[in-house]
Amino acid sequence: MLHSEQNLNQLHQSLAVLQAALDSAADAILVIDADGRVAAFNPQFKRIWGIAEGGLQVGDPAESLRYIFGQLKHADEFLHRVDDIYRQSKQQHYQELEFKDGRIVESYYQPQVADGETVGRVWSFRDVTEQKNSRRRLAQLSFGMDQMQDSAYLIAEDARFLYVNNQSCKTLGYSHRELLQMSVFDIDPLFPKAVWSEHWLELKSRRSVTVETLHQTKQGEILPVEVVANYFEYGNIGYNLAIARDIRERKRVEEALQQAALIYQHSSEAMLLADADDRILTINPAFTAITGYESNEVVGKHIGLLNPDSHSAAMWQAIRKDGHWRGEVWDKRKNGETFAKALTVNTIFDANRQVHRRMALFSDITEKKQAEGLIWQQANFDPLTQLPNRRMFHDRLGHDIKKAKRERSRLAVLFIDLDLFKEVNDTLGHDMGDRLLQIAAQRIVASVRETDTVARLGGDEFTVILGEVGDPSNVERIARDLLQRMTECFELGNEVAYISTSIGIAFFPDDAGDLKSLLKHADQAMYEAKRLGRNQYCFFIPAMQEAAQSRLRLSNDLRHAVTSGQFYLCYQPIVELASGRVRKAEALIRWRHPQRGIVSPSEFIPIAEETGLISQIGNWTFQQAAKQLLVWRASIDAGFQITINKSPVQFRNERDSHRGWREQLQALNLSGNSIVIEITEGLLLEASGSVAEQLLAFRDAGIQVSLDDFGTGYSSLSYLKKFDIDYIKIDQSFVRNLAAGSDDLALCEAIIVMAHKLGIKVVAEGIETGNQRELLAAAGCDYGQGYLFARPLPAEDFERLLAETPA
Repeated sequence: MLHSEQNLNQLHQSLAVLQAALDSAADAILVIDADGRVAAFNPQFKRIWGIAEGGLQVGDPAESLRYIFGQLKHADEFLHRVDDIYRQSKQQHYQELEFKDGRIVESYYQPQVADGETVGRVWSFRDVTEQKNSRRRLAQLSFGMDQMQDSAYLIAEDARFLYVNNQSCKTLGYSHRELLQMSVFDIDPLFPKAVWSEHWLELKSRRSVTVETLHQTKQGEILPVEVVANYFEYGNIGYNLAIARDIRERKRVEEALQQAALIYQHSSEAMLLADADDRILTINPAFTAITGYESNEVVGKHIGLLNPDSHSAAMWQAIRKDGHWRGEVWDKRKNGETFAKALTVNTIFDANRQVHRRMALFSDITEKKQAEGLIWQQANFDPLTQLPNRRMFHDRLGHDIKKAKRERSRLAVLFIDLDLFKEVNDTLGHDMGDRLLQIAAQRIVASVRETDTVARLGGDEFTVILGEVGDPSNVERIARDLLQRMTECFELGNEVAYISTSIGIAFFPDDAGDLKSLLKHADQAMYEAKRLGRNQYCFFIPAMQEAAQSRLRLSNDLRHAVTSGQFYLCYQPIVELASGRVRKAEALIRWRHPQRGIVSPSEFIPIAEETGLISQIGNWTFQQAAKQLLVWRASIDAGFQITINKSPVQFRNERDSHRGWREQLQALNLSGNSIVIEITEGLLLEASGSVAEQLLAFRDAGIQVSLDDFGTGYSSLSYLKKFDIDYIKIDQSFVRNLAAGSDDLALCEAIIVMAHKLGIKVVAEGIETGNQRELLAAAGCDYGQGYLFARPLPAEDFERLLAETPA
């Protein structure tokens, strides 16, 4: 019995010692016996799991602990794992647990085995939250430091490295292991060990120190660095976190800036710096030397202050688009003197590609430009007339031929020789001869377009390049005008001289396909003009020359045709389609030439327009038609009308013709609506200024207006109302193939409907068949004109036609 009590006392003592050990343990411990009951636990276990006093007792079933595990983030998973552990209870197990409140606990399971049987289970738990957080913060700090582009060193008070980042290794060429075995003195050859303690005390006092020094790489290269040393204490121990920046590029830039400053101050080239608003910030001494402006006179002013008008819009457009421009411009100095400068403008952009600064550099090239200009002028221009010389002429002709080839267009070359110039030179002297050449040059230039080239080849020979001439008759008109101008007297001081001109004409590509051949053929044509008697022009191609001669003769004959009574009028009836009655007539001029017989209007009207005779012919036509109208209104119909064609040239050349025509009608006691003026669609397109004024004047006088060949041009419908058009004539090209269901009929119907909606009457031209008349009448066309009714007839025949036509 005594022995049993001793054993029991020993057991209690052992349990007490065990409980004391549990209570003093840093880890939380839970002991479960073989029957699955709580055998022991310590205060740490209650603290970690938040078990209130009396909430857990020795002898409680282990199942009662399940409620406390609900504090875990993944409680169900943990409990399932506990079940697995119990089934394999002879194995140790480690697990990391995370509480819902963020705490992290390490869990360690140790089975107690005796004689092959599990007699108990011991769980230990350790709160590692702070340790985990510290490791995480250390990892984040280390990661952040490793992302830096600068080197970072954690340095102890004895100058040893405790930590280095990746950039340190990259810059110096050492591994982490190597650097952590080194000190400041191993990488900074300038830092004396003797003063380290003083440096440390200064750093401790100031907390932060910035110095520039040198670091030496593993390969021996010396690098300039800027070091920012930061002192801090942790656990009463001082540390230096040093950030070292490689400043090789900065040093290079600083040196470059120093050199640039020297260049800026001592350069012979003017420089200015402007802000984003193009306001000048600074200038160098050369700027003052060239322009005369001091710094205080230009700083804050716009970059274009010297002479903004001289800077082209194209230059500023390029600067704002591309950021730079280079070229030559003319500016003014402070004293008003103009000078030439070679200018370069560059733009400096910020990180967002916005304008930050503009830099302008220029040098004075006035003397150079003057010398170049003089040399170029002497090389390319005739000093007497200031016209291009032979060299420049050949150069321009070459370019014009290339352009004509590219655009498949025609150009003409005129060789001009002054007839009888030698006699003037010999008689009046060379000074007067030179003056005559100058006047002749001015007259030639005035006869051509600004885009054409006039040159003096030498002596009394001139040339003209006419580009994009189109029809050869256009060149003929210019040549004719030149001949006329050259026959006018030349006033040479107190003397007067008369000369004539011979002109040779050759076309590209008609007469030649290259420059040399073209010049040769124009020269040959000029000599042919001289051979034929001078004072005339001659084409290189015989057929063109023959046609030109024919037009020239016809032009000369045309001047006498009006006064000699060679013109007469024919009248073509205009029939009212609904009634079949002749209500109107169109007056058409005819020319009975004494030798050639009847000359077609299509042949002589263009010549009349070119020579200006169309005005005289047009006025004669109006007078004759008005007189005839007076007769027919008395004998045929008081409401009879006559249509008279008026050329666009008449509108352009005669601002007041409408007044003369109106006065003639009044003199004959005819109302304005007795006459219809017929114009072309093309005239409406240029109906501005005097043309519009005349059209509106006809309207105000009651004279009606008819639009000829409607549908073949490009007139705007708005003009039909603007100028109160009274009639439109459907062109015969729509009438010629008129048939039921045809497109032409649809077009005619559309024109008629449109015209009637606008209050305009419609006349159809070119009616030759009864079917055409019936289709047009059914479409509502008002009047018809054509060979079906009658050809143009002299007045006597027209009257007989009316007499035979039933009323």
